[in-house]
Amino acid sequence: MKRLRIWRRWFARKFGFARMLCLGLLIVFAGLRVWDPPPVQELRLRTFDMFQLIDPRDKKGVRPVTIVDIDDKSLAKFGQWPWSRMRIADMIINLTNNGAVAIGFDVVFSEADRLNPDLVANQMRYLDDATRTKLRELPSNDQILSEAIKRSRVVLGETGLPEVGSELDKTLPFTGVATVGEENAEKFLFEFPGLLRNVPVIEKVAAGRGLFSIKTERDGFIRRVPMIMRAQGNIMPSLSLEILRVITGTPTLLVRTDKTGVRAIRIKGVEIPTDKNGQLWVHYARRDPSIYVSAADVLDNTVPPAKLAGKLVLIGTSAAGLNDLKTTPVSSTMPGVEIHAQVLESVLSGAVISQPNYALGVELLAALIIGILVIIFTPNLGPVRLVIAGAMFAAVLIGTSWFFYWKYRYLIDFTYPLLSTTAIYLTFIFSSFVREQRQRKEIRGIFAQYMSPVLVEQMAQSPEKVVLGGEEREMTIMFSDVRGFTTISESYKHDPQGLIALMNRFLTPLTDVIIEEKGYVDKYMGDAIMAFWNAPLDDKAHEVNACEAAIQMLEKIDVVNKDREQEAADGGHVYIPLNVGIGLNTGIGVVGNMGSDLKKNYSVLGDSVNLASRLEGQTKEYGFPIIVGSRTALAAKDKFAILELDFIMVKGKTEPEVIYAIAGREDVMHSAAFQRLRNITIEMLGCYRSRDWQGALDAIERGRRSEDADTLEKLFGLYEARIKDFQVDPPPEGWNGAFALLTK
Repeated sequence: MKRLRIWRRWFARKFGFARMLCLGLLIVFAGLRVWDPPPVQELRLRTFDMFQLIDPRDKKGVRPVTIVDIDDKSLAKFGQWPWSRMRIADMIINLTNNGAVAIGFDVVFSEADRLNPDLVANQMRYLDDATRTKLRELPSNDQILSEAIKRSRVVLGETGLPEVGSELDKTLPFTGVATVGEENAEKFLFEFPGLLRNVPVIEKVAAGRGLFSIKTERDGFIRRVPMIMRAQGNIMPSLSLEILRVITGTPTLLVRTDKTGVRAIRIKGVEIPTDKNGQLWVHYARRDPSIYVSAADVLDNTVPPAKLAGKLVLIGTSAAGLNDLKTTPVSSTMPGVEIHAQVLESVLSGAVISQPNYALGVELLAALIIGILVIIFTPNLGPVRLVIAGAMFAAVLIGTSWFFYWKYRYLIDFTYPLLSTTAIYLTFIFSSFVREQRQRKEIRGIFAQYMSPVLVEQMAQSPEKVVLGGEEREMTIMFSDVRGFTTISESYKHDPQGLIALMNRFLTPLTDVIIEEKGYVDKYMGDAIMAFWNAPLDDKAHEVNACEAAIQMLEKIDVVNKDREQEAADGGHVYIPLNVGIGLNTGIGVVGNMGSDLKKNYSVLGDSVNLASRLEGQTKEYGFPIIVGSRTALAAKDKFAILELDFIMVKGKTEPEVIYAIAGREDVMHSAAFQRLRNITIEMLGCYRSRDWQGALDAIERGRRSEDADTLEKLFGLYEARIKDFQVDPPPEGWNGAFALLTK
């Protein structure tokens, strides 16, 4: 027993409890990496995002892909999507005549053209029999498109569905896929129970067919694109892979597998590395508008020949209204069609990135080696050397990971071994600094005599939160102000206490709403409120929460006004309603504790703040109580009724801004009345910006005859006055439709 106690004391002295605990941590972190829960995955993915942001794919040299963009210009010229198949056929013919190597569609033609002559013959009233018969004898628009596809090299897009729709027509063509390796590829691939294909008349004549379905990560980013998938029981290539197969003349795709899953996909002369699920890590380049051409220009045959000759052409859309905008590591709003273009460019230029199947082994080995070194040597180091050693280990891990990415384009994660090593370091730091806790306690006691305990604790834990200055972050800023408050306050000139009570009466519910919707009330300025979202706490839905708060504020004001009206009637007083104008804007701001050494206030500064203030001031001009900037509107467009108002240049800024009104929630957005007014407004703005003054005035006149048109009367009047001025004194050449505000 005595010998055992001596051994235990020696072991504790030489090895120590901290080392034992750290060995346990090393094992736990290894198990955590093998389990790979979503938080660990997302941390790793963010690291890979950072690599691409620092060193995106080089775009030098010949660009092999051109995107034909069904953009806002095209929609304005040729009408809403979908277009007639004859127009699509004209587009294919023009592209082919201009030397396009292959044409891929990031859209699906799943139904017969609604403008087919036989359908028109059945639907049109008052046609005589001869005309009806003649229409039915004409070839269908789908047949015309089929003939154009047959004379070109076209790859049609298809999409996977979450449910089985109609029975799969197996007589239509499928791309051949063969598996080489230890495992069947099917069990590793993403699967869609259903498949949405094109109408058979065009499907059967196309050179190829591929899925344009893209899987997003948990955080909504597109980092990987499935190159092969299962859809309704069949293995199918992606749109980009099928285009590569068609242009290389590969009859069958070859899928290489091992025990861990899919390794690569091979077509003639090219092997594309993938992850175990058959996904390609997209090596993104920064967005390049030069690869886009407008579909309108293609149809007008005005595209420079060099843009199309010898190119792979993808047809898709960047129009916000068609909802095909994606988030990638290098862009928050990249059209889905450009992601397919990025895949094609990466493969054709050989600039692909991959995460090798042995990456997990490398990461585990790195964590084990560095962890053991830390456990052996760290307890013998002092605080300064401990920090230096930690920085060196972190630099080695990050540098090695970066080297593999920069040199070989391999994605080797450094976050897991860094986390594991950091946990061990923190354990040793805790052990090493226990002796200093008494001194820390004494320091807290001294400072507590001069500051509140809460502020002292903030200083101890996060000193950067209580210094002048702050941090940059994206935020949504709100300014609200009561319209005509001077008139209201004058009615209380003999009752100042009543005015204070009134201010408290309406500021309290408005403040409650802001706080309930995760906002931070910055300050009160008389009857005005300034607030912001996404600080000090993160709020991923800050734009939506701010818009919801604005609507609720108006509802609260309505309640206060009804109570005051009743009180005025009962007491025989004059009733003046409270009307609030609210401006919202999303952008980068500097937020933190600002002020003097004597007094600080947690606040925000920046251009985005100034614009929010300007928007609040414009609510009275446009007749809408809530006006928002473009970034706020883009983030909230699926939750609220958004109406574009103007393209303005506010005083003090050099860049114009599209501004929008929030007219209500989803119920308003989906109402027929709002849709009619929205369409009339879009038409009016389109005519106005293209200098079609009479067209804009006609749209205004139709709008005034519409249901609920009174809500737009002030807007109509504003544009009517501008147009009359422009008819006398037209805007200069190069005018982009922006209107310069003369007041703040």
